[in-house]
Amino acid sequence: MLHLRVICPAEHTERVLAGLRTHPGAAHIVLVRGGAVEPAGDLIEVDLAREAADDVLSSIRASELAEVGAVTITDAGTTMSQRAERAEESAPGDADDAVVWDELIARTGEESRLTGTFLAFLCIACVLAAVGIVTDSPVTIVGAMVVGPEFGPLAAIAVGLVVRRWLLVRRAALALAVGFPVAMLVTAAASLGGEWIGLIDRTGLPADSQVSFVYQVGWPSLVVSLLAGAAGMLSLPSAKSAVLVGVFISVTTVPAAGYAVVAATLGDWVQCASSVAQLAVNLVGIVVSATAVLLLRARRARLGDGVPTREML
Repeated sequence: MLHLRVICPAEHTERVLAGLRTHPGAAHIVLVRGGAVEPAGDLIEVDLAREAADDVLSSIRASELAEVGAVTITDAGTTMSQRAERAEESAPGDADDAVVWDELIARTGEESRLTGTFLAFLCIACVLAAVGIVTDSPVTIVGAMVVGPEFGPLAAIAVGLVVRRWLLVRRAALALAVGFPVAMLVTAAASLGGEWIGLIDRTGLPADSQVSFVYQVGWPSLVVSLLAGAAGMLSLPSAKSAVLVGVFISVTTVPAAGYAVVAATLGDWVQCASSVAQLAVNLVGIVVSATAVLLLRARRARLGDGVPTREML
């Protein structure tokens, strides 16, 4: 179940209540007249079956309410109520298949910003990947995959393309376009420092390394990235964190960036180019498959020509 809280001027209250009362997926409607101080208005709260949330937000015209008041969506947590059970049974569809577009846009928007934390995680992940390459440690490479935050902006690009939020696309693309070069420069400095103090062998990287899969680009790389992007976008709306972690450790975006830097500092331009190609294939593959999954889910929900058509999207 989801919990919806609406702050709205009094003139909107009856319309909102009518939209909530008529939907079978709504339960536990609470009204506190004059309960909101800033912005001033009435406070309405309701529990919603996840699969009903998008219909309810559309029926109460949440985008208009957001302009004059506020609309908040949170997880209701454990709900012990027969009314809630009936609401979940009555709502069309299944909770795991439901996409709450406003929630998805907000979540990916938050994870796509170019922030100091994003850059720090990406730098740490790339340096970890470089350590795994130098020590020939697949375990360290996996650790770098988990730490890497790049799936957030990639998912945001896919969401932005589907709902035509170009600002979201540009912001996510900026995070990737700035983040990876910065992380690679930091990794290059670390690699050169390692070479200078003797931690890295200047003779080059061994061809029979256990982590050579990082730069071996080909059809398998594309297939894996497509599957990972699809799995990630299927799990993101339902917040299945275990699946998302699986996505993180299945694609070699961060390791490829780290490998490219280490190979470049050692003058191995063939492996450097292969790693860059691997990085590009994985980034493009994830975005393409994630976008395709969202388009299919939007079409299945009858939201128009494969793209959500509600004004709020």
